[in-house]
Amino acid sequence: MNDLAHIVANRGLRHVLFSFTDLFGVQRAKLVPASAVAALAEGGAGFAGFAAWLHLTPADPDVLALPDPASLMVLPWQRDVAWVATDLVVEGTPLEQAPRRVLQQQLKRAEALGFEFRSGVEAEFFLLDPEQGGVADRFDRQSKPCYDQLSLMRRYPLISELIGAMEELGWGPYQADHEDANGQFELNWTFADALTTADRHAFFKVMAATLAEKHGCGVSFDPKPIEGLTGNGAHLHVSLWQGGRNLFHEPAGEKGLSTLAYHFLGGLLAHARALCALTNPLPASYRRLARASTSSGSTWSPAWISYGGNNRTHLVRIPDDQRLELRLPDGAANPYLLQAAVLAAGLDGIERRLDPGPRSDANTYTDPPAPGTAQPLPGSLEEALEAFAADTILQNALGSEFCSAYQELVALLPARGGGMRPT
Repeated sequence: MNDLAHIVANRGLRHVLFSFTDLFGVQRAKLVPASAVAALAEGGAGFAGFAAWLHLTPADPDVLALPDPASLMVLPWQRDVAWVATDLVVEGTPLEQAPRRVLQQQLKRAEALGFEFRSGVEAEFFLLDPEQGGVADRFDRQSKPCYDQLSLMRRYPLISELIGAMEELGWGPYQADHEDANGQFELNWTFADALTTADRHAFFKVMAATLAEKHGCGVSFDPKPIEGLTGNGAHLHVSLWQGGRNLFHEPAGEKGLSTLAYHFLGGLLAHARALCALTNPLPASYRRLARASTSSGSTWSPAWISYGGNNRTHLVRIPDDQRLELRLPDGAANPYLLQAAVLAAGLDGIERRLDPGPRSDANTYTDPPAPGTAQPLPGSLEEALEAFAADTILQNALGSEFCSAYQELVALLPARGGGMRPT
């Protein structure tokens, strides 16, 4: 009996969702009965790759999804069913364009340099009325609704169930709040190694949508689901570790960070325009980035390639002496490609010892950088894709098979009417 079948038998599970996340962040799955888990864990669950957002044709062989037992999570709302992330192979060869594979390759690169990449993500989302559209809570009307206690507690049945589910799964949730837009919320859980964080981020989108439906709401992680309101970010907190020691922490360093951390930061800034193609993958992503204000008075998203201390107007914030926070990504970012691209950029900064330049303490919303001192972020997905195509360092790091597949599929986006809608 293999590891997964043993786990299934010990936990009395009836079914397992063999799941993978495609290039556009959509989760695909097959429901496998316990009686078939051993066979499919060995041989893989078969998928027609062209039927998902993978760069394959109807003539290509089956994509086989091989489960990673370490990723298994029992559904807190359906405890006889578990979810497991899978790795994709075609005729015995790993599918290099698969997002989880792209992240695994970057993690191997980091490991070869002696680093463990740890991260945490802030997955903001809206609760919407599934029939009427708009915010689900008609009483949630404040012009500055962030941290609104009454609106938070009106959603207590759902939010508390989400927190309880994360506790049951062992994620270590530690807070939940109403965010800056009407109907917008965020739950935070403890950081972990990047693959674990990516698996949890992917699963969280399914869990939030499922439990919200149970409570009569729809969920949107879209970058800008409601014009005039703050969009959904997916801020990423990152650090590199070695032997249980945080390599970003250096008490004598500026803001308590090490030279290594600043080189990583230099990589993020150097590749920021190209990163947008992956961290901000929808046309709507560029309606979130700070080009116009919102009803609350701020977009809370960056517009310039700059960094500051504990200053939320910059692309990168240094919140403390332990980590960097990248404020660029939005809710449409693929959980695996987000981690992979950020790590690839940061490792390049380390390898080339890139200098991020001086920190800015300015409020860039009211005091933008002087001409020539900082580049603006792309103003459209097309502009971001051009930057990505021109960034040979990032392309080489992420792999030609993935990059060509992603770019060719994204080029079809206008033909789909903007219909790329991850969970």
